[in-house]
Amino acid sequence: MHPRLRSLALSALLCGVLSCVHAAGLPEAYAAIVVTPGTVAAPSGPPRSEFDLGPALARARQEKKSLYVYLGASDCPYCRKYEAFLAAHAKELVPHFARRYLLVDLRSSLSVGSASLYIKAGGRSLPYAEFQSAIGDERARLLVYPSVWLLDADLKPLMQMPAGTGTFQTVPEQLEILDLVQ
Repeated sequence: MHPRLRSLALSALLCGVLSCVHAAGLPEAYAAIVVTPGTVAAPSGPPRSEFDLGPALARARQEKKSLYVYLGASDCPYCRKYEAFLAAHAKELVPHFARRYLLVDLRSSLSVGSASLYIKAGGRSLPYAEFQSAIGDERARLLVYPSVWLLDADLKPLMQMPAGTGTFQTVPEQLEILDLVQ
């Protein structure tokens, strides 16, 4: 085979393989609003990563839906496991999500510590632990991936959520959570 043809064939093969690899974040079938952090200079100390929930909250109010806020890290194996679960069960789960929730995918990385991760909502930008406290999240103030919050359009929590490895591993467990069964 001619070297240029071999190079083109290899490129095409790699593109095909790479397109099959799942990108970090919630699967496309869930039509999540993807929020990447903006970098904000801090008055003292290192810059912070700030997620702005403002547009998602405005849309949730307009559509009269609650928020399913997912905080995942691009390099978190437990996040990939949860995202793979969602992808594998999209046919069963998407209708339940879509009926009641606007999904928000906060994309972070394990290198972002809790001290530099901020969430902006309602005109305030709060460090991760203070955001948890402000929404009534009673879990330890540690940054755990993946984390999920079910919130109404006014940022009031709808249910205390589990986090980390082993989160929502079956379709019935996920449906219980979506239906707010406690």
